[in-house]
Amino acid sequence: MDLFIKNATYVWPGGDAPVLERTSVLIKGTSIAAIGDALSLSSLADGARTIPGEGMIIMPGLVNTHHHFYQTLTRNFPCVQDAELFEWLINLYPLWAQLTPDDFALSTTIASLELLTSGCTTAVDHSYLVPGGQSHLYKRQIEAARRAGLRFHLCRGSMSRSKKDGGLPPDSVVQTEDVIMKETENLVNEYHEAKRGGMTRIVVAPCSPFSVTPELMIEAKKYADRAGLTVHTHLAETRDEEDYTKKIYGCRPFELMEKWGWMDKNSFFAHSIHFSPEEIARMGKAKGGVAHCPTSNMRLGSGIAPIVEMLKAKVPVGIAVDGSASNDCSNLMLEARQCLLLQRVAKGAKCMSARDALKIATLGGAEVIGRDDVGLLKPGFEADLVGFPLNRLRMAGGSTDPLAALIFCAADRVDLSIVHGELLIHRGQFTRYSEDELAELIRKQNERSFELYKHR
Repeated sequence: MDLFIKNATYVWPGGDAPVLERTSVLIKGTSIAAIGDALSLSSLADGARTIPGEGMIIMPGLVNTHHHFYQTLTRNFPCVQDAELFEWLINLYPLWAQLTPDDFALSTTIASLELLTSGCTTAVDHSYLVPGGQSHLYKRQIEAARRAGLRFHLCRGSMSRSKKDGGLPPDSVVQTEDVIMKETENLVNEYHEAKRGGMTRIVVAPCSPFSVTPELMIEAKKYADRAGLTVHTHLAETRDEEDYTKKIYGCRPFELMEKWGWMDKNSFFAHSIHFSPEEIARMGKAKGGVAHCPTSNMRLGSGIAPIVEMLKAKVPVGIAVDGSASNDCSNLMLEARQCLLLQRVAKGAKCMSARDALKIATLGGAEVIGRDDVGLLKPGFEADLVGFPLNRLRMAGGSTDPLAALIFCAADRVDLSIVHGELLIHRGQFTRYSEDELAELIRKQNERSFELYKHR
């Protein structure tokens, strides 16, 4: 059904566009058809469902460029609350090794719904664990994301180096390189939607330089280039990783990606904290993208990514919540706020504006993951948009700049979410899930989390 958002108090089309007052948005099918005043669009909106826009600011849906959905089952675990990355991984890998395809489906549902409530409409999930070789878990994830309605980039992740081979993960969650590449190709052939507006896309995503072999990294990139796919991995997250790559490969993490042929516009990297100024300049020329995870970087004590410098060097940058066991929250609007505040801690109050943070969280994220059909509200783009309410207590007094208020006043929940032209959240309520269904999902998740922790 076509949708007509009528007389929104404010509309921000995204990018450098000004905020529009008393503006309407017409959606036909899955795309934005027109933006303008209600009177001029009324004839075009004949037969469309009208959604009152009063009291909301409408904007492009946020793009989450890196996540680990399965970690919603292990967030806030006491055993890793004060751990840094490598200790954190070593303690959690045995728990993750117990996960089943049902667990992946449940956690994908929870993560998808939590992201949607925060204004996210497109999400990347870096899913690199295959406990017991149960690779049909990826199909279960796709089914769960489709049920939730989220636009979904599934990173077919992988680990090929277990503890006995000098890596960190246990044997039970790694696979051989041949199996990884064969299963990745099968998943791409069955589910990847390369067409404009595609709701499900597959990303080739070996986990990290310390959990896979060089041969897998090189072959994964070659395959992705042949198939027209993007690639993704963790990079330069901690000083421990830097020490590791220097010891094993004789170079820094960034240099390793260059040697393996990964540093180009079809690649994007999670974290990217520990880059030198020269590496940032080279990355800007190569157009390799960064999924910036400010809360996770703070939570694990990993450091502050040089985002201001990256933006000046024309590095594509998007926002990410990262895993729910290193963030404990999947709220992308709050993550955009963290991005702004953390950069100001390091660089001063004038280094980044609220609009800058919102651009990174929308159009920036779209560029990072290789999409030219989301991140803006303009005719021909996908109808992925959200509406934040202006009448909440935390927004009171912030109306002098409603767009900046989303960041500074910490907006955290939408009243309206539309993805691919479908109304998923209306008046703050999910359209595909009842309150009873949500309560049951939460009960199942808590029950399973207690079970995993009890058997750690």
